[in-house]
Amino acid sequence: MEFVRSIWENDTDYMTLVEDLLEDEDLLKLDDITHHHYTTRLIHSLFVSYVSYKIAKRLNLNVRAVARAGLLHDFFHEGREEIALMNEGSHNCVHPKIAVKNAQRLTELSELEKDIILKHMFLTTTGVGIPRYKESFVVTCVDKYCAINEVSTPVRSKVKQKLSEWSLKLRVVHA
Repeated sequence: MEFVRSIWENDTDYMTLVEDLLEDEDLLKLDDITHHHYTTRLIHSLFVSYVSYKIAKRLNLNVRAVARAGLLHDFFHEGREEIALMNEGSHNCVHPKIAVKNAQRLTELSELEKDIILKHMFLTTTGVGIPRYKESFVVTCVDKYCAINEVSTPVRSKVKQKLSEWSLKLRVVHA
């Protein structure tokens, strides 16, 4: 599933919730960081934010918190090597704490938004704690879905290319 910019940009309800965040230069710099080998950290965050927002809307959850925290869940500029040098734990454990600090510099966070950001790596690390809110579970699950989608995109492309090449060879052999 290609995440198309016009989908979220044309959703005025969604944009009303996050447009102030998308004006921040520090957040926009995430578009310069490759994420999951295929996309950028900003596009990944928008993907998580928007899909989570759509699910939260259907479930009658706090769409504002989900959209905003989903966008801010990976708000960090450090790479894996820099995080390792901090000696504070694994990348999966440390980056949510950095993201909360960065997000708090940008905007006031509710307890719900903090929980969403801090615990979005639940299921992939220990010591984080269980998400306290349904909204946190939504963003956590959507983050995993988006990550799998992003990591598998280049693999799917290579498989399609190989199948196409094999198909052409088979046609030549049977012609």
